This record gives sequence, C-alpha cells and structure tokens, in this order.
Amino acid sequence: MLFKNPIIPGYNPDPSICRVGDDFYLVNSTFEFFPGVPIYHSRNLVNWELKGYCLDRRSQLELEGCRNSGGIYAPTIRFHNGMFYMITTNVTDKGNFVVHSDSVDGDWSEPAWIDQGGIDPSLFWDDDDKCYYCSTGILDGVRGIVAFEINPMTGEILSDKKLISEGCGGQCAEGPHIYKKDGMYYLMIAEGGTEYAHRETIQRAENVWGPYTPCPHNPIISHKEYKKSEIQATGHADLIEDANGNWWLVFLGIRRFSHALLHNLGRETFLAPVKWEDGWPVVGYNGNGTIELVMDAPLPGLDYEESKANIHTDDKTGKPMLYADHSISIDFADEKLDKRLQFTRNPDMSHYIYDSADRKLTLKGTDISLNEPGKSPTILSFKQPEFTTTLKAVVDIGATTAKRAGIAAYYNNDYHYEIYIGNDDNGKYIGFYKHIHDMGAELIHIPVSKDEENMKLLVKIDTDREKYTFSYAIADTDNLNARVAFRQAGSGLNAGLSTEGTRTMTFTGTLFSLFAEDGDGVFDTGVQLSINPDGNIWEEKIYHIQKNIKNLFPIGNMGFLMWRGTMVCLQEMDI
Repeated sequence: MLFKNPIIPGYNPDPSICRVGDDFYLVNSTFEFFPGVPIYHSRNLVNWELKGYCLDRRSQLELEGCRNSGGIYAPTIRFHNGMFYMITTNVTDKGNFVVHSDSVDGDWSEPAWIDQGGIDPSLFWDDDDKCYYCSTGILDGVRGIVAFEINPMTGEILSDKKLISEGCGGQCAEGPHIYKKDGMYYLMIAEGGTEYAHRETIQRAENVWGPYTPCPHNPIISHKEYKKSEIQATGHADLIEDANGNWWLVFLGIRRFSHALLHNLGRETFLAPVKWEDGWPVVGYNGNGTIELVMDAPLPGLDYEESKANIHTDDKTGKPMLYADHSISIDFADEKLDKRLQFTRNPDMSHYIYDSADRKLTLKGTDISLNEPGKSPTILSFKQPEFTTTLKAVVDIGATTAKRAGIAAYYNNDYHYEIYIGNDDNGKYIGFYKHIHDMGAELIHIPVSKDEENMKLLVKIDTDREKYTFSYAIADTDNLNARVAFRQAGSGLNAGLSTEGTRTMTFTGTLFSLFAEDGDGVFDTGVQLSINPDGNIWEEKIYHIQKNIKNLFPIGNMGFLMWRGTMVCLQEMDI
C-alpha cells in the first residue's frame, strides 16, 4: 500500500513507538511547550490520532525559565506486563525520569527521577523481566552509551553502571535503544548530530552488556550523501514489529523548502519498512537507507474501517494510497478546548477562558510579550503541518481590549510574525509586526473606525515554500468561510522562521498561534487550517543562480547567496 511521508508532519521530532496487540502508540519531544510528550495512536502506522499527553501538570513538567529548545528531550515509550512507561529528560529541571500508567487515556504517575546524567534515556526488558536503562553519559571520563539495571517504577539503580558503546564513529552518539531478536541484543544509536549529517547506526552482541559489533552496512539510514533529496537529516529512530511479522522504522527527518539548506516545519516523524538480512536490519526497499516522500509497503491494520475510509487513488500512479488528512478544524463549540493547542512553558490557566456555549475563547494577556525569553506569554499554538496552508481566525474587535491580540507564525520569542488588533491612545487599529533576532518592528498601523469596532476582524495566514502572507478583512460575520475581501497586510520569508536562521542551536519548528498582550483578546467561532495543493517548486531553480552568480561566494565547499536580504547556503546542484 502506498503511503506518504512524513506520517506525522510538522514539528514532531525524536519519535519512539510501542505496540500493544494491533495498536501502535508513538511519542515525540516537546522542549519548552506544555503539556509535554504527546501520545499518538494508530492501527495502520499512517493515520495517527492525538490521544493526549504524558506530562499534563506542573508537578510532572517544570518549565519555569526554560530557554528556547530546553525542557523535554527525546522520550521513549514502552509497554510491559500491562503497564505503559515513558522515560525522558527535562534538561531544565532535574534530568532523567520515568512515568507510568496502565492506560494512555489515564493519568500518568509523578516522575521517578534517575540518578544518571546525560540525555535520551530508553528502557529494555529482557526475557527474565529484568529492566535495563540506557542513555548518553560519561563513565570514567569516556563519553558514550551508559547502561544499568533499573526499577522502572521507582528509578532505583539496581546494578553497576557500564559504558556499552562509544558509537560507530559519528559524533554525538545519542538516542540509544536496545532490542532483542533471535537471541541477539541490538543497540541502535543516532549519530552525526541532529542536522544534515544525521544518521542511524546499529550494533549487536550476544550479551546485553556487550561487546557490541557494528553492522557492516552502517549507517542503516542517512541522507547525508543524497543532497538533492527534499528529505534530509534522517535519524533518531525506533524499531517496531507489527502483528503480521513485518518490521518498521520510525525516525525524524526534515523537509527543506528549497535547494537551500533551510527548513521551517521542524523535525517531523517519518516511516520506512525494514527487512532483516543476515541478522541485520535493512531500511527502505532500495536497501541503501534512503527514504522517499511516497513509499510502498505492506501496512498493517488495513482491515479496520478507519483505514478503508482513508484509502484513495493516487493521482500520479493510479495505485491505492492510504491517506492522512492533516487539515485542522478547531470549533470553540466543542466541550473542551482542542488538545492540539499547546502553551509556551507553564501556563496560568486563569488567563485562558473558554466558553463553548458562546463559541468564544478569551485570552487574558499580561505584560509578558511574545518577545521575552524564558517566560510564559498568553499564547496557544499548534504545529504548522505543511508548506502550503491557509489559517483563518476571527477576532471580536469591540470585545478585545488587549494592547495586541491576534494570530502569529511563531518559532520562538526571537522569531515570529504577527497580525492583530491593537489598542493605543488613539484607539483601535490593525497591526502587522515582524521580529527577527533582536529586532522587531510594527510595519503597518491601520486605524479602525468607530463603526468598525462593532464588527469582526477576520485574519488569515497563507503559506507556501517562500513566505508567510498575512491578510485581514473587517466584516459583520464570524463565519470562517464567509466570502469577504481580504487585504494583504504584509509578508515574511520562510527563511526568517527557519531553524538554520536562528542565533543559537534550536530544535523546534514553526507554530500557528493565538495570542494576547496587556488585556483581553476575544476570539470567535474557532480556528481553521486548510492544506492547499503544494506548488512544489523543488525542481525549479527558484533562486535563479545563473542570474545571481555575481552574488554567489564560496566558504569551504559550500556556496552562499544573498537572496532578498537573507544569506542562504546552497548545496551542490546542476545549474
């Protein structure tokens, strides 16, 4: 069956997966966002439903003062003897910990903290029910993968610590997982750093403590040498066997939006089939560890009704394809506020007033703006899932008293674009604002007349592979689908919200946000995100290098081009 990658698009990095019968459960990193560690459910590995979060209260997840891309790193989910376990690292708090629950829909326990440094912890149960911990670490001055026996309910260390691997030659050996198959122990590791040299390697041993022998065809997955692929930075993976005996790899990757080494959606969750040859996993059906945006493999769970409903004919091949709809419709009439919405750091819930009867969401803004590091502004966000989208929301002009309230394309406090209703000494106005690095500016200031104050502000963001375009309309309706004439307020390049454009190392991606500052921001009806046909200009040389060759300059073996005021890095390509 054909399926599309990524299987969970947008900022969903560091996937880990487990299976219970015919059901798969997957978790991702969340860094400075709250609640932490989403739990997705699927029966076919392609259609995923967000069930909730492992860490949904402050006693589990302390993010006070959390820096950008701090907080929660690389969770692992496992199921053993009727119990789910999720183990992860809070780099802003006390480090590594494990929580447990007998149901993904129930409450997860308070953290059991583990006296071990490093990041990316994982759990493995052997046939004798002994549980083993492994993570990055330093032992006797040597950096690598540290392992020991553990009580997963309490975090108590039950054995001596041992360095079981220093990796397979790549930098930053991390994200370890131990598996057992056919009597052999396998240690899988992410190496190369979670950037364009990222890769996944594997080793095996006859004993859980090693010594481990590297796979002769390492790395088992990497796009480092496939620079023309849209998919890059593949790695940080987890293995799973389905009920039919087929094996799969879930892993992170990025989709760059142009030939330049830039991406704005964050690290996403991908899927690839796995075959075992000579006792080693071979990833992808081409055998060289490369992945495609469309793949063909024997997916599980296709006998379920929800799978049948999502199968359609692929336009290019004429073959059946399992389809996942990533559009988002959030209706404020729903009983509870949509679980896909997340806060930045620990929220004060008194600042978020949800009224499903009147289909209103009131954000009570404080003096904390979107620009301030380490704090929690009044903001609700969800992940941008695709390059080409349209986001719509409605702001009640008269009821909004905030200094600023509207919608934003938000990467973090240093990088965001906004359109909003503003209030100043002269009254209400429509504003458009851009903040890049440490510079911010309001680029438009359009007064709202007294007659218009009784109306609604419809705002939208259109995205493609080049830019974010912000538009508005003042109307007497809160219908998100109303035929109104939108006026463009401004735009911002994708490059301004790209991971590579940040001043410090960051691990997240672009989100769409509702926000308010200094007063009430009142939003009507809901939020609607549609996925538009992708005008994929990948094969078109959008930077027109031939015309701009005078602006191209080399640094080492890379080329850099000043394009629309932004320096972009170019891979080798045919020009």
